[in-house]
Amino acid sequence: MAYDVLWISQEEVVSLGITMKEIVDAVDEGFSLKGQKKVELPAKIGVHPRKDCFIHAMPSWVGGDVDCCGIKWAAGYPSNQAKGLPYINGVWCMNDPETGIIKAVMDANWMTAWRTGAASGVCAKYLADPKSEVVSIIGLGAQGRTNLLAFKEVLPQMKTVKVFDIFPSQVAKFVDELTPQLPGVEFVVGKDVEEAVKDADVIATCAPIVEKPERFVRSSWLKKDVLTIAVDYDSSFDADIMNNGNCFVCDDWNQYLYTQALGIYFHGGYPKKEEIYADMGEICAGVKPAILEGRRAAVLMGIASHDIMTGRMIYKKAMEQKVGTWVKL
Repeated sequence: MAYDVLWISQEEVVSLGITMKEIVDAVDEGFSLKGQKKVELPAKIGVHPRKDCFIHAMPSWVGGDVDCCGIKWAAGYPSNQAKGLPYINGVWCMNDPETGIIKAVMDANWMTAWRTGAASGVCAKYLADPKSEVVSIIGLGAQGRTNLLAFKEVLPQMKTVKVFDIFPSQVAKFVDELTPQLPGVEFVVGKDVEEAVKDADVIATCAPIVEKPERFVRSSWLKKDVLTIAVDYDSSFDADIMNNGNCFVCDDWNQYLYTQALGIYFHGGYPKKEEIYADMGEICAGVKPAILEGRRAAVLMGIASHDIMTGRMIYKKAMEQKVGTWVKL
């Protein structure tokens, strides 16, 4: 029997006008539900057809009042940047939890960029000093932009943004695009990574995820009280930054430990199970208290419940605004 499915393109997703604050709030709610054990979240599995590349399958069900499920099929190809193609691309499929019937298929590029930035914002909301004034962004692509927009929502006293990227064109584009969106905030371009992270209260690294990382951020460059967020697995922060602070958190215990055991991206030195303080679900749900002093370190790999919370919002707004194309399956 044929049935109707709503197809939502990237252009249509963008047209819905969803704000970063809305996504930060949704991701925060999803984390909290996970901490309450109301989320089914298997570790992402994937294939790796080329060097430094991945294609991941990410299913999840978020229960409680949300009661939504779906799966994302997403690829990350760092080599695409030289070809003028997006580093990350994919689609997200939403299922009816009552029948399993597919309700919508939508672009996952915008979703992935914004919900990943939002997750860093939620991390900073709970683990950064609320008086943080200096933020550092390393890697100024899509993730760098959305991470900064999320920090804007949760760090009201942010005054300075220090940035670095190996591509000067990325730096210019980043500063030109973000300056109007952060009135009153000074942008400082570092001549190197050390200059860009020095004296920062919050640091987010958003470099490509690669098989043989350089881990170019050194602990000796960081101030005593700092929140370090790795959006790029183990590509940027030296291992002692993640290990020798007041706490280490991940977005999900199971996914972090599964990926570490697989050995595809974590190449030794990062915290083992007994060295993990909590995952963000436990922090957001109040199961573990937030720590606000000393060096706090986080690896946020991206979890499928973020896609559920964001995709559900996209679907609802698309239905309200009559956006998308109905197709029969």
